Amino acid sequence: MTEVERPLVAVLDYGIGNLRSAQKALEHLGADAHLTADAGLIADAAGVVLPGVGAFGSCMAALHRTGLADLSHEAVASGRPFLGICVGMQLLYVASEEDPGVAGLGILPETVRRLPDGVKHPQMQWNILEAHGAAAMLAGVDDPTWVYFVHSYAPEPGPGVVATCDYGGSVVAGVERDNVWAMQFHPEKSGRAGQQILANFLRRLS
Repeated sequence: MTEVERPLVAVLDYGIGNLRSAQKALEHLGADAHLTADAGLIADAAGVVLPGVGAFGSCMAALHRTGLADLSHEAVASGRPFLGICVGMQLLYVASEEDPGVAGLGILPETVRRLPDGVKHPQMQWNILEAHGAAAMLAGVDDPTWVYFVHSYAPEPGPGVVATCDYGGSVVAGVERDNVWAMQFHPEKSGRAGQQILANFLRRLS
């Protein structure tokens, strides 16, 4: 990308965990990526990314405290490409079993469930990502491919599931629904496959 072609990407900064790794990965691919809670910059961005690590409830509290819950809704409603990563994916849903009684953003209508019994919690490993259909998210990515997960919860199945992994059963790992993409794995830690997935997101911004 040339300097003129660098798309402005807002990586939402709500002060939880290592949010900068997603920003750095997008910068490496040529984006003008900013870790920010600034409403004006977020409104100007061609695309918005919601990363996340940690507990669902504390992340939701931080989103509300920083005003980024409302700004996330506004960004999605604008039709701009929006990407949720790991716990950032989970926050897009209505609720999580991790923190009963805490409402999620409700952008996606399902609930986040605990990973099945009989497997180690969290899943902290490379695992095989299996594509379902012709997903724009996975264009140019080998099927199957290996990506890196760190999580104990994942969304229940619903419309728009484009990728799963096997961890004590089928686990939702990627969703495309309208202008929202969401992935349970960490693309910024997933080598060449993760770089390709983030590059696919950036192509939507041009």
